Parts: sequence; C-alpha cells; structure tokens
Amino acid sequence: MFILIGSVVVIASVLGGFVALGGHPAVLFQPFELVIIGGAALGAFVIGNPKRVVIGCMTALKRSLSGPRYKKAAYVELMSLLYMVFKLAKTKGMLALEQHVEKPDESTLFQQFPNFAKDHHALVFLCDYLRMMTLGTENHYEVEALMDAELEVHHAESAQISTALTNVADGLPALGIVAAVLGVIHTMASITEPPEVLGHLIGGALVGTFLGVLLAYGFVGPLANAVKTTDEAEAKYLQCIKAGIIAHLQGYPPAVSVEFARKALLGEDRPTFYEVEEAVQALPPV
Repeated sequence: MFILIGSVVVIASVLGGFVALGGHPAVLFQPFELVIIGGAALGAFVIGNPKRVVIGCMTALKRSLSGPRYKKAAYVELMSLLYMVFKLAKTKGMLALEQHVEKPDESTLFQQFPNFAKDHHALVFLCDYLRMMTLGTENHYEVEALMDAELEVHHAESAQISTALTNVADGLPALGIVAAVLGVIHTMASITEPPEVLGHLIGGALVGTFLGVLLAYGFVGPLANAVKTTDEAEAKYLQCIKAGIIAHLQGYPPAVSVEFARKALLGEDRPTFYEVEEAVQALPPV
C-alpha cells in the first residue's frame, strides 16, 4: 500500500511541478525512449542474474507490495508451537518428537498450527534441528554456529534479488543517456528542418535522460530497498525459531525458551508477554 502511495506522490509531484512551470505533459510522452531504456535495463537484468533471481524478482516485488507475510498473529502461532514442542521434549523426552519430525506432513502436532505447517521452508528448518536433537545433539554452541551459517546462506540468497534491482537502478541513468544520445543522432539527421521541428526532436531526446533518472531514483531504487526491508523482516521468523531452540538446549523451561524467541522479534510484530501467555494457556495438554 505504501509503495503505491509513494509512487503516486512521485508521479504527481514531478508532473505537477512540470505543469506548474508551464510545461506540456504531452512532450514527456516518448514511448520509444521508454522502450530503449526499459528494454535495455531488462536485458541487462537477465544477462547479469541467474534464472532463480530473475524469476524470484517477481515474487519478491509482489511480497513487497503486500508487506511482510509474518504478522503478529503468525508469531503468536509460532511461539505456541515452540512451547508445545519444548514441553513435549521436557515431559516425554526428545524421542517423543521423532515421529513428528520424520513425517511432519502427518504430524498431529504440526497440524494444530496450519499456517506454520504450510510454510515449507520454516517447517524444514525447525524439523532439521529437532532431528539433530533427537539424535543426541546437546551442545548449544555448536547448534547456534550451524544455525548462524544456515541463516547467513538464506540471507545471502535473499539479498541477491534486492542487489540485482539496485544494480538496475544504478544503470538506468546511463541507459537514459543512451536513449538521449540516440535521440540527438536522430535530430542531427533532420538538421535541415525548421527550428520548431528541431526543438521538438531535441526535447524528445532529453526526455530519455529524464526518464532514466526518474525511474532509477523514483521507482526502481526504492523498490529494491522495499524488497530488502521485507526480506529482513521475514528473516526474523527463522531467527525466532533459532532463539527458542538455543534457549531450550541451554535447559530453560518451555515458557522461558519461548520468551527468548519472542525477544528476537521486531517491535512492530512482537506480541506482548501476556498475548503469548494467553495463547499458550489455551493450548491442549501435551
């Protein structure tokens, strides 16, 4: 929503200011200049990035328009799940988790939390470390180091998309100059035309530079930052799981381990202690 609002403000401010100065908006309509800049930018984007990034860019932009998918309710559900997992491990031993970890799709435990169960990446992340714990892994330092390494890889993969968009934004002003130069070349070929014709051609050529700069700093650059911000916010979901597991490995009670997980969240998405406590108290007995 804010991306759409910001885009409207950019367009309204630029066009409004131009018209207020006495300019004619029709002059800015140069579709072939846009084809040159947009086509070259798209081609460069495809050349410079692997298939995964090119395809993932569309998904990332869609997520940025709707905002991070993990809201407060999702985190309350996650911490309720973590509480049940830790309580089951404390009361019945880690081996009691084995049946849930090996076949998470059939797990009655995970089925109680449908939104988490549908999140394949988070489900695999949690089950991988619970499996290690059922196999006897107890050193929280080693598990934390391994988690940090995996999260770093996940962050690097996510950052490739925002970096690719940033590179496109950095190149757009130069591509605008390319369009402008081509416009000047076309103008020079019509040098015998009267001044009013030449003025129109030169104005059209300069629109290329204008479009390149506007697209770079008014749209693509901010979109790249929005993708980056969304990815960083969503990464907190896995970091929340990490914090809870490390606290559990250190021997804390389930309620305390869940509090460690809660503290790892961003303030705007973090449920209060009492919201988590109320959700936990409503859970069925293990």
